[in-house]
Amino acid sequence: MKTKNILFGAVLAAVACTAVNAEEVRVAVAANFAAPAQELAPIYEKATGDKLLLSFGSTGAFYAQIKNGAPFDVLLAADDETPAKAVKENHGVAGTTFTYAIGKLVLWSSDANLVKGDAAVLTTDAVKHVAVANPKLAPYGLAAHEAMQKLGIEAAVTPKIVEGDNIGKTFQFVKTGNAQAGFVALSQCYKDGAFTSGSGWIIPGDLYNPIAQDAVLLKKGEKNEGAKRFLEFLKSSPEAARVREAYGYGTAK
Repeated sequence: MKTKNILFGAVLAAVACTAVNAEEVRVAVAANFAAPAQELAPIYEKATGDKLLLSFGSTGAFYAQIKNGAPFDVLLAADDETPAKAVKENHGVAGTTFTYAIGKLVLWSSDANLVKGDAAVLTTDAVKHVAVANPKLAPYGLAAHEAMQKLGIEAAVTPKIVEGDNIGKTFQFVKTGNAQAGFVALSQCYKDGAFTSGSGWIIPGDLYNPIAQDAVLLKKGEKNEGAKRFLEFLKSSPEAARVREAYGYGTAK
């Protein structure tokens, strides 16, 4: 691994010295990975001279745009199914998919005293609304329903659910107090080993299927060397690993 990191650093250094190779890279980023992507962008751009043009939203909506010709070079999905589908349907480049992060689900509230180590509060009168992402569009929403089923609280919580079409909107419901609590991505409310605000319970991983988040080089970016550099950076660089860990993501084994 150390040798690989040294070689990778040498490649980036060589690229940075050759401004003529700099590229613009259009990246569609799953909403849950917005903060890490924004932190990584200047690190990558300084190392390579490339410019990342980041867009944030739901994986399902992005894929609909990609099928209709949206000029994205790279997709960082919230699942592993969409990148595989992109390759199968000839919108992605075969052999370029990899898991860039393992997402983690959390029950979170902007109220610092509400969530106390489990999900029991969701069944009480203290919580009138629970934010959950649409399970048909968002992997974190599907994971939330899996967790509620295993906890035996889905029937009690369902009447309280307010649904967001992506995890970004779901988080906003909770952050603004429109929902007293919600199931969101850990990366949205956590950094460097602690919640950044409010209160939360990191949902045990055995309560939902792993959220493997895959990246893929899209056909629009097949000739964009910057897009290939960015994917290699995300896969191999110690900086990318450090930022993922800081936001609570797991790494594929």
